[in-house]
Amino acid sequence: MTHPTTLVLARYADGGRGLDDAALWSVEVHLDACAQCRAHLAGNVTPATTDLLDRVAVSLDQAVRTSPLPARRRTRTVATVHRRRLARTLFPWLAVTLAVLGCGVLLDSAEPSLPSLVLLLAPVAPLPGVAVAWSRRTDPVWELIATTPAAGLAMVLWRTLAVLVVVLPALLVAGATTGTSLALVLLPCLAFTAATLALGAFIGVRRAAIGLGAAWSGAVLLPSVAATSLSPVLQPGSNAVWAVTTVALAAVTLFAATHFRRLPSGH
Repeated sequence: MTHPTTLVLARYADGGRGLDDAALWSVEVHLDACAQCRAHLAGNVTPATTDLLDRVAVSLDQAVRTSPLPARRRTRTVATVHRRRLARTLFPWLAVTLAVLGCGVLLDSAEPSLPSLVLLLAPVAPLPGVAVAWSRRTDPVWELIATTPAAGLAMVLWRTLAVLVVVLPALLVAGATTGTSLALVLLPCLAFTAATLALGAFIGVRRAAIGLGAAWSGAVLLPSVAATSLSPVLQPGSNAVWAVTTVALAAVTLFAATHFRRLPSGH
């Protein structure tokens, strides 16, 4: 290591007089790593500089002693902010879902001749919330969350669970109120949720939820209402099929976990 000469250090201590920018930079870099030269520099400080440093130290000490204590502020972590924003984003959609299920219960009671709307709505009940829970168009902190290690299947599952925690109890109450089969209320709901995640690994959760919701409405819900007859896929004998389908789709979702790390940005 080449040390600056005594003359160079003396000029540096005197404000850098006679030293060009390259020499000043070289001395500063060297002083960062050399305690010996820093000690030597301290011995070359001019009386004016020493007086200035003493006055600054006294001023700072007085300011610290006389300043009021900083007010304690509530710490808000990124995770806390994210949970609150996600809750505000999901709340309107979950409220609409609960309102629709409530209307289904009322219509089932008022028009017993119609097929059970609770059964017909159960498979698609969680889809609006699931679509919103993992969409950059509705998540105000998408960029922050999508770049964290927690992003991917784990985040999707946690957000989906947040939706199901609200929707499943509502379906249980609706099913118990109308006297419909609880198995046929819950199993199709879980099957369509698993299908949304499995398909969403490849095309995006939002698109999968919209597509499956539209397909169910067009193929089962509307024809059942028009024919005033419940579709065969919701008859009591279909419980086993729904259960096997749910397990199979859940397995597909786990095998496709890596796809959730690179979902298209528009989803």
